[in-house]
Amino acid sequence: MGLLLLLTSTLLFSSFHSGTALNADLKITSVDLSVEPSNEVSRGTNVTLRCKGKVLTSRIDALIRVYTISKDDIVIYNKTTSSSEDFLYHLPEARVSNNGKYRCRMHMMGEEMGSQAVTLSVTGMSTPILQLSKAIVTEGEAVNATCLAPGETGSIWFNFYDGSKDVDKIGPSSNPVMFRPKGVGDHVIRCSYSVFVMPDKFSSPQSNAVNVTVKELSVVPVLTISPQDNVYEGDALKITCSVNDAMKYYPDALLLLSQGDTLLSTGNTSVHANWTVQATGPKLIIVCRLYVRSAEKVEMKTVSVTELFSVPTLHMSPSEVFQGDSIQLTCTSKILSYDKLGGEPLIYRLESLEDNMTQANGLFVFKAKKIDFNYTCTVVAKGIKKKSNVLAINPKVPVSAPKISVHGSAILGRELEISCLSETGTPPITYTLWKNNKQNKAVRVQEFHKPAKFTVLVSEPGQLHEYFCRASNGNREPELSEKLRTAVIVPMTEAYLMVLPTSGDISEGHSVTLICSFTGTPPVTVGWYRDSDSNALNLTTTKINTTSYTFILSKKHSDKYYCKAQNRANSVESNRVELEVGMAKWKKLLISGTIILVVSSVVMVGCVLFIRSRRGERKPSAELSVRSVVL
Repeated sequence: MGLLLLLTSTLLFSSFHSGTALNADLKITSVDLSVEPSNEVSRGTNVTLRCKGKVLTSRIDALIRVYTISKDDIVIYNKTTSSSEDFLYHLPEARVSNNGKYRCRMHMMGEEMGSQAVTLSVTGMSTPILQLSKAIVTEGEAVNATCLAPGETGSIWFNFYDGSKDVDKIGPSSNPVMFRPKGVGDHVIRCSYSVFVMPDKFSSPQSNAVNVTVKELSVVPVLTISPQDNVYEGDALKITCSVNDAMKYYPDALLLLSQGDTLLSTGNTSVHANWTVQATGPKLIIVCRLYVRSAEKVEMKTVSVTELFSVPTLHMSPSEVFQGDSIQLTCTSKILSYDKLGGEPLIYRLESLEDNMTQANGLFVFKAKKIDFNYTCTVVAKGIKKKSNVLAINPKVPVSAPKISVHGSAILGRELEISCLSETGTPPITYTLWKNNKQNKAVRVQEFHKPAKFTVLVSEPGQLHEYFCRASNGNREPELSEKLRTAVIVPMTEAYLMVLPTSGDISEGHSVTLICSFTGTPPVTVGWYRDSDSNALNLTTTKINTTSYTFILSKKHSDKYYCKAQNRANSVESNRVELEVGMAKWKKLLISGTIILVVSSVVMVGCVLFIRSRRGERKPSAELSVRSVVL
């Protein structure tokens, strides 16, 4: 019905929505949902959800409204109406199953709006009522129990209790439940129920108590053993497990006859077994069990047994072996009853997955295998067989000759890490570092193919050739490595720079040679630098203790020069030498000639101007004399 209402409201909404363009004169302004009489009520209260929608419209005709009520986001009711009155949704005699968050949504002529969520909380649950099909039962008999939750609705689960113990937990479809009270006597049965309103659970109080009396079965098992005294291993026992005539009333009964974990025989009314005794301890416990329905009756008897011989033990010699070594296993058992054995010898057998060997004296000698293997030994006499615990044999792989090496570079005056490693060998392996046939240090390595590491101080250039190591993983002769072969690097201690030529004219166009001398283990990388530039003028690598760099001078080469020498240990910087580059001779001559030429030119120009100025003074005087004569 709810689904039909939802489909109807959906169709109505779709038809209204198609006319959205015509409804500009209608607007839903608010939708409010309230709970009456209160959001928190007790069980049985009549609750009303009031949905109030406000609409702005200029139309005077009746408008169709569709109301949708949802609980915990699930639609539970739809209503289509033309009334403008508040929409009311009733919850008569509210129960805890009504707890949840409710919303109201209104659809109207293509418009829609929803309310805020309101929470309804109902407290109180009815007391459950327990009903049992029987008040008196015998052991193993079932009782049908029904638990009622008067007036409750929703998802309900029932719990049944026998005293303080849970009997069962079931859903509503499995009520009533069938159970069998365990133990003779009076039982107090109760029940309760829980209502699930996800994600919450609400639990009821416990029901009324109903008493059930469990009577003991009139049948009991009877166990007979012959003989029961002075029993030795290998003796035959006649055992009977039976019940009285009352078993005819229980055709589904079952008898089990057992010793320890061994089932000797099964049956319905009587079972028999002829069993050869084999001691697993000083006393044997024989058990006769009777099962009627779910009831169990037990009778047990204890038989004291004297052992003929003890459980064997298996020992290995030597305590550790290597692959292919000779190994000796000894199986021993102590005779405890000489008279009963009558002089019969003990027969020893060594057993494994691959081999089976028999020896009268229990001594087994063979070669150790290349893989791990397990052995047990058995002792047999008078038909009695006893087995030892499993002995695991793990042949060791001998160590190979270790290899000695260093980590990083050996630098004079610094610590160095030396490694020793055997490629093969069963751990743990003890590595020992020796120097000049004297033990230096020892390291025990527990992991396979993991090297032993030693730290030493390199104090002399030739001392490393005195080191070697040895490896051992048992009672064999240790394996020795070769002596350490690695060069010791002497750090750079000083560098000295000199310039050739050392004196004279250092001027443009001439060549100059920078010579860098140093001490330290080659190869050495040398670089030439000037103070005004951090980049090297030139780099070279040499295996001797001096090297040079030659270049042609120009005026820009005036600067302070130095060299850096670096090997694998460190680097050093030399003294600084200042170069003042003079002008080239041809430039000096050119400048001198130019100066002389300029001076000469100036002098000549001065002379010419002087002569011309003198001539100009005499000419006006001559002209004046001539004019006077004419007058």
